[in-house]
Amino acid sequence: MKLPFSLDPFLIVLVAVVGGASLVPARGVAADWVGMAADVAIALLFFLHGAKLSRASILRGMGNLRLHSLVLASTYLVFPALGLFAVWLLAGRADPLLLSGVLYLTLLPSTVQSSIAFTAIAGGNVAAAVCSASLSNLIGIVLTPLLVGALMAVSGEGAVSTADAAKAIALQLLAPFLAGHFLRPLIGSFVDQHKAMLGKVDRGSILLVVYSAFSAAVVEGLWTRVGWSDLGLLLVISAVILALVMGVNALAARLFGLPREDAIVLLFCGSKKSLASGVPMAGALFAPVQVGMIVLPLMIFHQLQLFVCAILAARFRREAETQAAAAVPPAIPSTEAEVTEVAGALGLPVPASCMPGVLANMALLQRHADTLLAPPETSRP
Repeated sequence: MKLPFSLDPFLIVLVAVVGGASLVPARGVAADWVGMAADVAIALLFFLHGAKLSRASILRGMGNLRLHSLVLASTYLVFPALGLFAVWLLAGRADPLLLSGVLYLTLLPSTVQSSIAFTAIAGGNVAAAVCSASLSNLIGIVLTPLLVGALMAVSGEGAVSTADAAKAIALQLLAPFLAGHFLRPLIGSFVDQHKAMLGKVDRGSILLVVYSAFSAAVVEGLWTRVGWSDLGLLLVISAVILALVMGVNALAARLFGLPREDAIVLLFCGSKKSLASGVPMAGALFAPVQVGMIVLPLMIFHQLQLFVCAILAARFRREAETQAAAAVPPAIPSTEAEVTEVAGALGLPVPASCMPGVLANMALLQRHADTLLAPPETSRP
């Protein structure tokens, strides 16, 4: 039986990775190796994207203040407002600590690697995605703890180390990107000719991060702390918040007249929450006995956002490919065999005596088509 929709192979692999992490999580030394492999994959992703992007495209991405403002507004205004509303709506109907976890996830910065990877898969503005996602994380190092302190009852024994977090982002994300960009004159042509390799790195980095993060949660006893009803409730809350944020971002993209490439950036960068930033921040901001329950909503939301964004990225890519194929004009028959084949398909046989005239007209049409489709000449000074 044919399915009414097409399954993205990446989604199937992603489900398998989540299942594998639940059944056989990485432990001890293996977990360390998996974590290091994920770090290397992320660094390689940024290195390759840096090598792929031209200096002009990076400058355009940095200068897109309107897009960056919309992404930050989605991350630090729309999300927190929805988190506060969810806590108010469900007060007394759900575990208070789980609801605190829901609010906490809405205060976190956007993801970096998966936002950029999905933007690249969907054909969006990768340069702007790099800037928006990195800016969101850099701001979140300071802003997220401030929002937690203002909106939540925090009990912890320390504060987020801004210097350490900024150093980690600089070393793992920005340094590889800059290294790849500065080496573009040497390796840019190689990267451009091997785009399939870049796509594998994008997807591979996401799979490694998912397995590493999910393994850590399982080892800490994630599935022994909550019941199925709690998971179901968190899944519904996460789905509603994600759908509302994506709807607001789609509406904002239309209201502000964003081009397709920038609208994709707003959709992906503005709808994500970072597991990599959220877990260590929770360890510093909350009491140790609270951390597991606090980060559980983030774990569920993180997996959901990956599934939804993978579907959307694949859909956008197919749409772009379809539009590109439709933009290619049909070939004009230029030989007697081609004219006979096309005429036969239309049920209009061409007599032999008329063939020379038909071929002459086809050649004339081809010349007109070449003239119309030729790129405009560079204007003279």
